[in-house]
Amino acid sequence: MDFQTLQRAAGPGLVFAGAAIGVSHLVQSTRAGAMYGAALIAVIILFNLFKYPAFRFGLDYAHGTGKTLIGGYRSLSPWLVVVLAVMNMALLPIGLGAISMSTAAILAAVTGSELPILTLTFIVIAVTLILLLAGGYGWLERLSKFLLVFLTLATVWAAALAFPQVQWSSAFSFDWAMDPMAILFVVALAGFMPTVMGQSVDISLWTLTSQNEAGGHEKLSLDASRKGFLAAYLLTSFLAVCFCILGAGVMHAGGITAESGAADLASQIIGLYGDTLGPVPAFFAGIAALCIMVTTMAASFDGAARGYGAMYQEYRGDIGGTAGKSTYALFLILFSVLSFVFLSLMLDSFTTFIDLVTSIFFVVAPATALVNHLVMTRCEMPDSHRPSPTIRALSLVGIVVMSALAVVFFILKAGG
Repeated sequence: MDFQTLQRAAGPGLVFAGAAIGVSHLVQSTRAGAMYGAALIAVIILFNLFKYPAFRFGLDYAHGTGKTLIGGYRSLSPWLVVVLAVMNMALLPIGLGAISMSTAAILAAVTGSELPILTLTFIVIAVTLILLLAGGYGWLERLSKFLLVFLTLATVWAAALAFPQVQWSSAFSFDWAMDPMAILFVVALAGFMPTVMGQSVDISLWTLTSQNEAGGHEKLSLDASRKGFLAAYLLTSFLAVCFCILGAGVMHAGGITAESGAADLASQIIGLYGDTLGPVPAFFAGIAALCIMVTTMAASFDGAARGYGAMYQEYRGDIGGTAGKSTYALFLILFSVLSFVFLSLMLDSFTTFIDLVTSIFFVVAPATALVNHLVMTRCEMPDSHRPSPTIRALSLVGIVVMSALAVVFFILKAGG
């Protein structure tokens, strides 16, 4: 496969990477390293592995049927689409609001802006809305490729500087397994690594959109598409490990407690790098943090609008169809307004709502992975697109592990 074909094949995967490498990496992976050194690197790698089939099924189904994964859900049961629509309408404004506010706060930390947080949040939402309406998926894919280059270089450079400071003996420590609070953190880390399971639907949407906007190019083969997605997924997993190394080398080695919020933690990382390693690593750390949130925000708003547009097409009888430009624009504007209104009204109770969303996502993740598995094994599609026995087994292992995590999470929450 030549480089140009690989670029085309990796397009939807890179948009997914841009969405995934967000708060889960910047906050959770860095905190994992800061709190436990190198002990949780294996956990990060394993859960990226376990979740790979559920995410790839979005690409496989779209490539084989020409329909979105939502169309597969409807083939299993029309009620699944109704449940998805109701749940997303309740959760998406909260999640998008959190991403927007984190992006605005990190922008303030990097640039030194003193504008009120709601004003900055309004600006970043407005800019994202305008750019997505003007450029659509093509702009989003190019932005993801461009920023991921800077993100990867900045993160790898910063991690390489921190690497010698890591206490690598901690990689073989399992003391955390005896601490209920540590287990609760590991459950949260694994639950959002590399991202929420619902983005498997977005992958199917981005795959179809990429095919529709390919112009005169021949449709990519399934093998090429899978290889492109795998390359992007491996990049996502690698960068999660890099952020864990950052936390282990800079914070854990220095006995520094990591801040909990994305913006506070980004400011802390930039400050620590400036103090301990000099202005150049601090600059790269700041650029990496900002690139992460810009790509996450753009891809998340785009995925939300396309997802609801696809559900609207289901309502109109277009099974597995994608939204037209006007429908996409309508839902993009709707979610932009709802996200900002939610932040404006609920800013004082923001943490409570985020905790609630976190809890719901833990319940939904194994159910989503199971439904994706059933779509790929029971719904009509070419046999060549069905998962191999190895991928089926890995998918089932992932479902079992995620279900166990959800149970542990709520047992610990109830007991806390």
